[in-house]
Amino acid sequence: MLEQDIKRLEEIAKIIEQGTSLDESLKLYEEGCKLAKKCLNELEKAKGKIVMVKKEFNKKSTEDKDE
Repeated sequence: MLEQDIKRLEEIAKIIEQGTSLDESLKLYEEGCKLAKKCLNELEKAKGKIVMVKKEFNKKSTEDKDE
């Protein structure tokens, strides 16, 4: 899903760069902002999971050294 959203953001940027009507540009800009926010939320969730896994790994590594 993240990959599709990023691809759509790239498409939106190209369309706006190539030029379109003001109304269409505003609609695309709004869609892009929503997608960007969605992507950032997904990335923050992934980052949180990575931090949790890393902490658990470090905890287990420390426990293994103590044994």
